[in-house]
Amino acid sequence: MTDTTKLLDVQHVTVEFHTGGLLSGTRLLAVNDVSFALDSRRPEIFTLAGESGSGKTTLARLLLHDLEPTRGQVLFEGRDLRTIKGRRDQMAFMKKVQPVFQNPFETFSPLRRVEEYLFDTARNFRGVRRRRDAAPIVDEALRQVGLSLEEISRRYPHELSGGQIQRISVARALIPQPRLILADEPVSMVDASLRMSIVNLFRKLRDEQQVSVVYITHDLATAYYISDRIAIMLRGRIVEIGPVEAVLDRPLHPYTQLLKESVPKPRPQERGVWTRHIDLGTMEVKEYGRVGCKFAGRCPHVMDICRRADPPDVAVEGRTVKCFLYTEDTAQEASAPAQPVKTGIP
Repeated sequence: MTDTTKLLDVQHVTVEFHTGGLLSGTRLLAVNDVSFALDSRRPEIFTLAGESGSGKTTLARLLLHDLEPTRGQVLFEGRDLRTIKGRRDQMAFMKKVQPVFQNPFETFSPLRRVEEYLFDTARNFRGVRRRRDAAPIVDEALRQVGLSLEEISRRYPHELSGGQIQRISVARALIPQPRLILADEPVSMVDASLRMSIVNLFRKLRDEQQVSVVYITHDLATAYYISDRIAIMLRGRIVEIGPVEAVLDRPLHPYTQLLKESVPKPRPQERGVWTRHIDLGTMEVKEYGRVGCKFAGRCPHVMDICRRADPPDVAVEGRTVKCFLYTEDTAQEASAPAQPVKTGIP
């Protein structure tokens, strides 16, 4: 029976890649047993946060039906994305799920006026054929992001600022009237002065247009500012997930705690202080192949069991944490003095 209460339902999804030769190659779990869901009755901004190589972009490809899972399933409005076949099915899905990508200038050809992309989108997804019928639809979408058709008319990408181009990308995504926008690093190439104006657009879409947003980023500052919930990804796994203020104000997983050290102390009543770019750093790829917890080589609270087995998902203080520190059977071991951790990854 289809669950109509879930807009997006990611169920134990794994994506496995093989590198090298058939016999000597290695297996990489780019996404490893990931689950989360978005409620269809309440729009929200759900953030997937992680450093480069955490698996968040691979997960984004799954959500856009650009990639199929090795195991598990992704459901949108109760339908398994693997059942989407043919152009008609794909167009119906794209009408409801729209992307906004990292580099806005890669979205538009420098040889074509940007308005033409918007008119094409209106024709493809709104059923209009004549330009004069599409113009009000295009203008309305542009006005939702603080622009107008008159303002961008007959202009090429190089004649617009990065902030304008990214807002046009959002406007283009709005034309089909989607239920979900997937924004993959949408402000990483925008000047700091424009970053907050872009992310504020997503809050406006949630509040005024009832559009849910999956926001993918390595920038904890903007994640804290706009998110309702956040999932912290490490080497293909979600290690902590819950309300953004709980996770970033009082992080429980040692990895989330490490990330918090690189940002100012968050104060819910002063979210505006979270405005500088936070880079989560680059870690060794070897962590992907580690047995047990992927963070064991750097964790100040590492226990023997962390190196032997995958941590379970534990419900703690209104969020879920993948860590042995919060399981009853390891509580005694967790309370013992932590052993020194060698620098680097063994």
